[in-house]
Amino acid sequence: MALLRCEHLSLGYDGNLIIGDLNFLVEAGDYLCVVGENGSGKSTLMKTVLGLLLPLSGQIVMGEGLTQKQIGYLPQQTGVQKDFPASVWEIVLSGCQGGCGLRPFYNRSEKEKAASAMERLHIRNLSGSCYRELSGGQQQRVLLARALCATETLLFLDEPVTGLDPKAAADFYQMIEELNQEDKITVIMISHDMQAALCHASHILHIGEPLFFGTRQEYLESDAGRIFAVKGGAPG
Repeated sequence: MALLRCEHLSLGYDGNLIIGDLNFLVEAGDYLCVVGENGSGKSTLMKTVLGLLLPLSGQIVMGEGLTQKQIGYLPQQTGVQKDFPASVWEIVLSGCQGGCGLRPFYNRSEKEKAASAMERLHIRNLSGSCYRELSGGQQQRVLLARALCATETLLFLDEPVTGLDPKAAADFYQMIEELNQEDKITVIMISHDMQAALCHASHILHIGEPLFFGTRQEYLESDAGRIFAVKGGAPG
């Protein structure tokens, strides 16, 4: 069974249709990039998958015991969030909140999970640092570690390299690829960076006209892929 399957999904706000009859699936181990023009509905899809919006019609089916609370989510950062006055340890550990229920404290297992995520992303030395004093690349590592505390299965990333310099962006993409290939974590990434999408993704979901879902190679061979890849400056 697929990890995530969207069947005849229609999305929008207040009854206004943005995307209609969307069908795609994500298997365990996939690296799916969601691309499309601004305003095409990428964020609407993200909010619907995360349970923040209800679909107008159709359904989202999750397999392998996955629930929306078990999706590790890394949102786009706002200016206020970048200036958040908390320690790195506090922010990473907060990723375990979904498993706490009514318990008002973190247990030993959750603290070990946070420490392991920080070690995995090479930020253990930043544990006591103030988040707002970090560089953009370091902040994204912290937020990624926080997302890892919520999941061992599926990461959902929304434009994760926005505002990063080229080196920090390249380092971040390398980390995501390692988590996908070595740790076997499934990745869904909304991205405007077509070049990176075509370098790293196993599958592409192109939202817009025409709608497309398939492997990276199938996308490159499609009319939509050839046009959009050229606009994005990607090889192909």
